[in-house]
Amino acid sequence: LVSVSDDEAVVSTQSTGGHEDSIWSVAWARSEKDNTENIITGGVDDLVKSWNWRDDFLEYKAELRGHQLGIVSVTINSAGTVAASSSLDSTIKLWDLDSSKQIKSIDAGPVDCWSVAFSPDGQYVGSGSHSGKINLFGIESGKLEQTLDTRGKFVMSIAYSPDGHFIACGGIDGIVCIFDLATGKLLHTLEGHAMPIRSLTFSPDSQLLTTCSDDKSTKIYDVQHANLIGTLSGHGSYVLCVDFCPDNTHFATSSSDRKVKVWDAGMRRAVHTFSDHTDQVWGVAYNENGSKLVSVSDDKQIIVYECPI
Repeated sequence: LVSVSDDEAVVSTQSTGGHEDSIWSVAWARSEKDNTENIITGGVDDLVKSWNWRDDFLEYKAELRGHQLGIVSVTINSAGTVAASSSLDSTIKLWDLDSSKQIKSIDAGPVDCWSVAFSPDGQYVGSGSHSGKINLFGIESGKLEQTLDTRGKFVMSIAYSPDGHFIACGGIDGIVCIFDLATGKLLHTLEGHAMPIRSLTFSPDSQLLTTCSDDKSTKIYDVQHANLIGTLSGHGSYVLCVDFCPDNTHFATSSSDRKVKVWDAGMRRAVHTFSDHTDQVWGVAYNENGSKLVSVSDDKQIIVYECPI
């Protein structure tokens, strides 16, 4: 573990003992049980790893073994106690973050799971699929309980609104679909991007939806009216991940251009750029209060930043 002092914004980097290969996904949440700050990473090396953020240091906790192929996506429930991971092996695995034990393995069907997200109430885990559907699996049952059909192509990214009313997904064809969870009906189809949508996220108040794409742009939509509020440019390559800050004002993006950017949603402009990775940055996530950011990359590094605002 190395503390970096020449750039005050970087709190620490983990370059050894991270992953043996590219890291594709990251999640950060505080446990309601014991206030532990849990960080989960998923890599091409078939491993999910859990870490604790304590006293401004990233402590390695455990290796969560069970997947047979690379980890596409990781997420943590709102209580901060259970993690989910999806893999190229077509399974979704649930992990107890306290004991580091596998709770359940869900067979999502051949090549049929990609990014995963917990419902706000923690009862379901949703996954996008190659068939253009969102599959919702019950946490207790471990079975497919609901399917939402975009009638489109491969669903690369999904997100629940924090208020539990909506689920949004982004397709390989650049189309965003927003569903009403109570009725299962498709409410809005947004055609703002012309290329794959790698990631999307709702604002904490569920009023805004941000989407990012291989077209190098990030877009902000008003959820209720499905209006495009703004298109933000600044990255030099694919935008791979977006996460909204708990302050409901800022959000962060990571890109193939090796940079992490922090944006002001209201001003619709970048307010800070981190250039610490040496390869494309696949994942970025805020901590619970928005004071820190973590990012993961093809350079095998996990970097934690002090947020500039």
